[in-house]
Amino acid sequence: MKDVFIVGSKGIPAKYGGFETFVDNLVTRQVNSKIKYHVSCLTFDKKVKSYEYNGAECQEIYVPNIGGAKAILYDLRSLRWSLSEIKKRNLNNGIIYILACRVGPFIHKYVSEFHKYGFQVFVNPDGHEWKRAKWSLPVRKYWKFSEKLMVKNADLLICDSKAIEKYIRNDYSIYNPKTTFIAYGADLSPSNLYNNDKKVMKWFDAYKLKQGNYFLMVGRFVPENNFEIIIKEFIKSSTKKKLVIVTNVEKNKYYKKLKENTFFYKDNRIKFVGTVYDKQLLKFIREHAFGYIHGHSVGGTNPSLLEALSSTKLNLLYNINFNEEVGKNGALYWNKEKDNLMNLLNRCDCMSMNELKDIEVKAKKCQQRL
Repeated sequence: MKDVFIVGSKGIPAKYGGFETFVDNLVTRQVNSKIKYHVSCLTFDKKVKSYEYNGAECQEIYVPNIGGAKAILYDLRSLRWSLSEIKKRNLNNGIIYILACRVGPFIHKYVSEFHKYGFQVFVNPDGHEWKRAKWSLPVRKYWKFSEKLMVKNADLLICDSKAIEKYIRNDYSIYNPKTTFIAYGADLSPSNLYNNDKKVMKWFDAYKLKQGNYFLMVGRFVPENNFEIIIKEFIKSSTKKKLVIVTNVEKNKYYKKLKENTFFYKDNRIKFVGTVYDKQLLKFIREHAFGYIHGHSVGGTNPSLLEALSSTKLNLLYNINFNEEVGKNGALYWNKEKDNLMNLLNRCDCMSMNELKDIEVKAKKCQQRL
């Protein structure tokens, strides 16, 4: 039996998030019965519990809600839990799989300990966390330094994006890092809901939406997902379609800044609809959008992009290497130049059914090849 400890996701079952979606699918779709997954799960409740989810052992790890530093503390406590379980159960010949590069300054000590018990340490470097706008300059410097030490000490770096793998090899060539590329998958099955399902009718009625008459955005409410430029360009466009934004919007500084810089609340086409945790309903919403707009700019392969390409006919992606390697010729691309996205939105409004169908077919082929 191979024991695999997964550290760094918020936990399963997944409600949202790329790593959470990945871990959920990893254990739910398991086919090798000789692998036993142990998953750390974040909680702010001191009364932690253990539970089983689709064969995986899940252990809640308590951390106080102390802002950005809680992610580092969570990973450290998860590593401590993993090592404790290995010692207590006398486990050997397994894997510690760390998602993201948050604990670089501490990782060498843990790697040495895990090696004593025959455990290798694999790391998924994710995207460029050190580029995220929400972090101050000192924090960004920490993330970059931490990434360097994670790359230096890991036994293997598993990259879900070819662009990220290339970056790791080039920027950290001094360490001769061992890397491999494993593509994310996407659920290509259609929604099991229909037009007359109560939850479908209730959702569309609540936001006064018509099927096929809206552009869709799905993603975390952070600046690097380019909400501001997308909203500004949409407001300038002549489309009569709506812009539906599925996100965990919070009335924070970024939300206030977005209101002040875009005045989106004056345009009745723009609708923030909160989160949609019902997977089948979200699939239905994707399938019946006129188009999907993807603004992610600092991550690797994003599950929401894969899901959109597999279910939404028309996809407009921010033109960066992470997105282009996934969308290929099955999507249209935009950049941050003034009026670029506005012109693309206006052009899409005038596309023929044949043009739209051609893009949809290409997108589906891209997903089948990944």
